[in-house]
Amino acid sequence: MAAAAPPPPPTPAPTPPSTVPAGSTPIGHPLFARIRLAHPSDVPHIHKLIHQMAVFERLTHLFSATEASLSSTLFTSPPFQSFTVFILEVSSKPFLVDGPILHSHHHLYPPQVQVVNLDLPIDDPEADAFRSAGGGDGVGGGEAVLAGFVLFFPNYSTFLGKPGFYVEDLFVRECYRRKGFGRMLLSAVARQAVKMGYGRVEWVVLDWNVNAIRFYEEMGAKILQEWRICRLTGEALQAYGKVYLLNKALKRLKTIGIGTNNSCDKKEQEFALKIEAKSSYLGFCKSSAMN
Repeated sequence: MAAAAPPPPPTPAPTPPSTVPAGSTPIGHPLFARIRLAHPSDVPHIHKLIHQMAVFERLTHLFSATEASLSSTLFTSPPFQSFTVFILEVSSKPFLVDGPILHSHHHLYPPQVQVVNLDLPIDDPEADAFRSAGGGDGVGGGEAVLAGFVLFFPNYSTFLGKPGFYVEDLFVRECYRRKGFGRMLLSAVARQAVKMGYGRVEWVVLDWNVNAIRFYEEMGAKILQEWRICRLTGEALQAYGKVYLLNKALKRLKTIGIGTNNSCDKKEQEFALKIEAKSSYLGFCKSSAMN
C-alpha cells in the first residue's frame, strides 16, 4: 500500500495591495503622500490645523472655532455639494488600499497617492499629535500623519454662467512646507473643478505673504489687485437679526390689538411701546448712516 502524500505547505497570507503609484521608484528617503476626503473622525486634527494656521497668519484673535462647531457643520452634505475638506496624509511606508474611512466616499473621490523622494528624512516633532485617524486602516502600523488640508465649497460666477470652487483654507504644517505638498492640495481642488465642469477656483491671500503670492502665480493664478474683501460679521451682522426680531414682535402685538384693553393688557402695551421706540431708534440710525 502506497504511503499517503504529505500535506501541502500552508498558503502564505496574502499581502494587502498597496497604493504605490505605477511607474514610481522610491529612492533616497521616500515619503508616501495621500490626499483623501476628510471623515468626521478627522475633526480633532482639522481643528488643530486651523489653529496653527491662525497662529501663522497672526489672526488668533479671530479664532473661535471648536471641535463641536466643526463637527456640526462640515459634514452635513455630500462632498462637493457644500463644505469639502481634502486631507493630506504622509507616511514612510506605502499606503494600503482597504479601510472603512477610505471607502466611506471612495466612489466620489478615490484617494490620490504620490511618492516624494527626499534627500533627507523629515523630522516631525508633532507626529504623535497628528497621527491619522485613518492610519490604522490605511497604513501598516499606523504610520500615517496629517500634514495639511484644504477646505473649499461651491460658489457661482454670473459672468461665466458656471459654478466654481472657493478655497477657504489651504494649510501645510511647517516641517512639510516647500516639499510640493501645497501644490498637491491645490491641484487636487483644481482637477476636481475641471472634472465637474466648473469655471474657476479662487481664494484670497494675505498681502504680506509674498512666498504664497509667488507660489500661486507660479501655479497660474492671477492676483486681482483691484478687488477688496467686504465682510459683515460679529455685532454688525447680529444687528440685522435684532431688527428682524423686533419687527416680528411688533407685528404680532399689532395683530392682537395694540391700544385696546379688550385685546391686550397693560404690560403688553408697555412692551409694545418699548419695541416701537427701539425700532424707531434703529431705523433712525440706519437712515442717518445712509445719508
